[in-house]
This record gives sequence, C-alpha cells and structure tokens, in this order.
Amino acid sequence: MKVLGFHEETWPATPGSVGSIRDAVTDAPGPDEREIAAYLRGGHVLFASMGVVDDVLGSGESIVGGGSLFTDGEWVWRGDLWFYVTTYHLALPDEFVTRARAAGFQVPAVGRERLMELTDAVLALRSTK
Repeated sequence: MKVLGFHEETWPATPGSVGSIRDAVTDAPGPDEREIAAYLRGGHVLFASMGVVDDVLGSGESIVGGGSLFTDGEWVWRGDLWFYVTTYHLALPDEFVTRARAAGFQVPAVGRERLMELTDAVLALRSTK
C-alpha cells in the first residue's frame, strides 16, 4: 500500500504522512489535472465519512466526505484530495500520476479481498501512534 496526500494538516502524524500540504501547492494547473481529480473521486471506497471537513488552507470551503478513504488497489488517499488538486494545483508524486495516466484515468477494478487488505493496512497505520 502506498499513501497519497496524507499531509500533516489532514492526517495525524503517523507513518505515511508526508509533511505540510503547503509544500505541495503550486501556482498553475499540472498536466491532466482535471483527469487526475476525476480519478481521485472515482476511487474505491475503503472508509466512508458522512461528515464534512473544512479546507485546511483557509478558503472557507467545506468538502463533503473529505475524511473518507479511497483506493485504486495500490494507492490510498483521502476523499478531499481532489479538492486540493483542483483548487490549489497540489503536486502529486510522479509515480501516482504515471499510474493514473497509464490506466487512462480509469480506476481499475479491485477485488473485495484486496480492499479488505488495504483497510487492514490503514487501520495498522492508525494504530502505530
């Protein structure tokens, strides 16, 4: 499992968190930004949150289900990551972008067993406080 966008402002400091979200903000949209955001929104749900989360960078926006967790079978990310990509042009790791691009920005099918493995891996991350 690879974690994507677990920044210190959106994910409690645990293994897998990647520093401040502010360090990943860029000035202009990256290539395929809309397609990447759609890929993020189209991930398989590992954990669904019915609540809303506030934009940690201060726009005043709230993101419904932002605390949810999604996956493409390899990477795991929060439900609000697409918002930061489209609003702040958040830079994502080349390895993830390459994977999404190679899949034609269509999240691949993931079996139930793999989803359960990933859910367990996330729970293990959270329990290492």
